[in-house]
Order: sequence, then structure tokens, then C-alpha cells
Amino acid sequence: MKEAFTVQYDVNKYMELIREKLSPYRFHHSVCVAKAAVQLAEKYGADVDRAFLAGLLHDITKEMPPEEQIRWIKQGNLPFGEVERRSPAVYHQMSGAVYVRDALQIDDGEVFTAIRFHTTACAGMPKLAKVLYLADFISDDRQYPDVETMRAKAYEGLDAGMLYALEYTIKDVVGKQRVLHPDTTSAYNEIIMKEK
Repeated sequence: MKEAFTVQYDVNKYMELIREKLSPYRFHHSVCVAKAAVQLAEKYGADVDRAFLAGLLHDITKEMPPEEQIRWIKQGNLPFGEVERRSPAVYHQMSGAVYVRDALQIDDGEVFTAIRFHTTACAGMPKLAKVLYLADFISDDRQYPDVETMRAKAYEGLDAGMLYALEYTIKDVVGKQRVLHPDTTSAYNEIIMKEK
């Protein structure tokens, strides 16, 4: 297993990279998510360095043109069917994971998985992936109705936070009459079935 070397030695490198690649808004968001991910990782016993790195890089491809994101997705041999095609809001989770692994050469399965599912979630999420998913919801820059409740739920427990976040996502997507990714419903069902 790799050590959490990347963050310890390359923080400035990755900070500069995202500062160059992202808008000031998205850069600020990424730093806020990295900080929230560290706090959640400390609480729940996930690797703090990997949490910081995943948080910092989670949106690295978000502002790329869709065609370029699709190219990265296909390069990574990730599924890209009709549901994905109709869900451009999730392109960056897939393209970002592949970009971080292939372009940045960060060959870390935990970081890959965390970035890969930070928008949709999925069943069987490892702890670091849940930490990143929640950090993206509760970072200091987030201002949406119910954000304070979401922050409280995230610190009640990983599954309590995940369930609340997934319910929020499902209501939002359905309310906008958009395609709901099956990974989201799988993540939701897994938590509900554990509780019952």
C-alpha cells in the first residue's frame, strides 16, 4: 500500500496546478473541500493526507469543455452509456479521476475512487470516498437551503450524513426532472437496507 506521500511533499505543486487550471471560484471551493475533507477524515479515521489531496483535486476537470472530459472518461475505460451522456454534471467526477491518475500520475486507488464517485456516490463506498462526498456538501463556501442541517448530519455519522445528502440529491434531481444516476440510487438503497 502506498504511503500518503503526495500531500506531504507536493501540496504547493497541486495548489499551483489547480490555481492555474480553475477559476478563482472553483479554486476557492476546492481548497474549502480539502479542508472539510481533512476534518471529516480526522473524525472518522480516514487517511488525512489522501482526504486533503482528493478534496483539492476533486474538481480538477470541472471547467474543461465537455468533449475533453468525455475523452478522459473514454481513455480511462469508464462506463459512458446513455445515463452518463445525459448527465453532464457528473462528467467531471469520472474525467477527474482518470486525469488525476493518468495525467498527474497519482496512482492511488483510494483517491481515484473518492474522486470518481464524489458527485453520484455509489454502493460500497470506502470511507475516504464518503468523506469526500460529504466534504463537497458541507465545505465552508457552500450556501444552500439546509446547509447547516447537512453539516450537523455529516458529523453525526458517515452513514447519517450520506443518507441525508443522498436524500437531498435525489429530491433536487427529481425536482429538476433530470436523469438520476443509478449509482446514487444504489448508494441510497444500500444505506436504507443496512438500517432496516
